[in-house]
Amino acid sequence: MHAMVLKAPGAPLEFELRADPVPGPGEVRITVGACGVCRTDLHVVDGELPNISYPIIPGHEVVGRVDALGPGVTSLRIGERVGVPWLGHTCGECPYCRSGRENLCDRPLFTGYTRDGGFATHLVADGSYCFPLGEADDDVATAPLLCAGLIGWRSLVMAGDGKHLGIFGFGAAGHIVAQVARWQGRSVYAFTRSGDVAAQRLAISLGAEWAGGSEEQPPMPLDAAIIYAPVGSLVPLALRAVRKGGRVVCAGIHMSDIPSFPYHMLWEERQLLSVANLTRGDGVAFFKVAAQAGIRTHTSVFPLRQANEILSKLRAGQITGAAVLQP
Repeated sequence: MHAMVLKAPGAPLEFELRADPVPGPGEVRITVGACGVCRTDLHVVDGELPNISYPIIPGHEVVGRVDALGPGVTSLRIGERVGVPWLGHTCGECPYCRSGRENLCDRPLFTGYTRDGGFATHLVADGSYCFPLGEADDDVATAPLLCAGLIGWRSLVMAGDGKHLGIFGFGAAGHIVAQVARWQGRSVYAFTRSGDVAAQRLAISLGAEWAGGSEEQPPMPLDAAIIYAPVGSLVPLALRAVRKGGRVVCAGIHMSDIPSFPYHMLWEERQLLSVANLTRGDGVAFFKVAAQAGIRTHTSVFPLRQANEILSKLRAGQITGAAVLQP
């Protein structure tokens, strides 16, 4: 197999030839068809997440086909098309797992962070945490759904059912969630980096009522806002934009520090919430909705060897929609 490997925090990924991995009990080996590039991959590469053991292969928006089964796997078959998400394994025993909140598991494994991911031609995954995808749509179009879509869906549910929804950071997750929200009959208001005309045009083309810079006020108070950009200074701006009783959901796994802000911005029963990871139930629900809503991802495709270049573009805000690597 070939892989782009991270050997130290902040170091460029190195292209390596490795022996094909062998799936253990309960695991499957997957031939990668496409792997989305997520902002969380940047946090892994930049060493911003704790407890990373090097070397590690990033990538957690994986679409491919099962090409080997480990002992005990009966739920998947050779040749089946599957998706591999961020949540790679949970203990099943801690209080969170036992109460149906496996996204908060005390001893989880995460694809592309604590176990090797999809910036490669092959990977091994826990068969119980792979999503059968069927044959609808192609691998590139589907890959961003495995994190941007899934975390986006969880954050949208957490935002409640308000009609007027703000999206701060209109990238991979934002452009997927906007389509779901519009299908649900909501009005969408997109907030981007100042002067990001491409992202604002994409938002309007997907049915947003309004698109502007993050410092701007929307034309009306919002019922809820979701923050996808990992920028803590957006929190007070989003609180300022929501009505009394409104919600602000922080949907990133890592965010820069939130600056101090006056209490009156939170007062009047505004709520500030965070999303952590996902559950397999989120995947089942989201893929059903994605098919019904006719989600179409806006993607730019690059060869695996260009992973470093694409991560740099993502860091600089030069990717519109979602970036996808193909081995």
